[in-house]
Amino acid sequence: MMTGMDVTFTFEAAGELARRTVADARRPRLDNYTLDALWVLYDRVLRVDPRRPDDPGRDRFLLSKGHNPGAFYAVLAAKGFIPAEWLDTVAAFDSRLGAHPDTTLVPGAEISSGSLGHGLPLGVGLALGLRATGHADARVYVLVGDGELDEGSNHEAAAYAGAVGLSNLNVVVTDNGSAAHGRPGVIASRFEAEGWSVAAADMGDHEALYRAFTAPHPDRPHVTVATVHS
Repeated sequence: MMTGMDVTFTFEAAGELARRTVADARRPRLDNYTLDALWVLYDRVLRVDPRRPDDPGRDRFLLSKGHNPGAFYAVLAAKGFIPAEWLDTVAAFDSRLGAHPDTTLVPGAEISSGSLGHGLPLGVGLALGLRATGHADARVYVLVGDGELDEGSNHEAAAYAGAVGLSNLNVVVTDNGSAAHGRPGVIASRFEAEGWSVAAADMGDHEALYRAFTAPHPDRPHVTVATVHS
């Protein structure tokens, strides 16, 4: 199983791939600010292999923020999970790449997503399942938007994960100030209050993202708050 898979695309090339996607007619301006976090995860952190996509011991990445999947599709193409040619037909009638990812159609997509607030609860269940079936070394990474944290399901999931010490669960929150009910700067403290390990990084700083994603957190789940600067 590989981390930093032997596909020759660079981050800059992945950015070019992302610019080929238009995933949602309601959002004609491409907004691929999640590309930095996704690239660091797939290039340097996740233990996944496109040649063995169903390996039971693989890490799992869940894109909870599924309503804007262009950067996710681009990274999957750059890392060999899907053909790059698919990117030119995103959201077309006969395309496998929809405006929201469909796990039955997109190799490498662990969940179908787009309805906000589902990814973290699913990640908790998946992390528990891996622990129960003897795959506790397999890690679960969930990417959520800060606006999703308005959904109560996330708070229930965070409270439970902290209480049971789900150390194989990792969350990345993309903080672009879009939450309707949250005060600026309090995302990390919400998770910390529930017993999580917390880290912060600027979205464009790949080294800081890598350090945050790989920070030790024994016996606790971990969250990285990645701040997006417009």
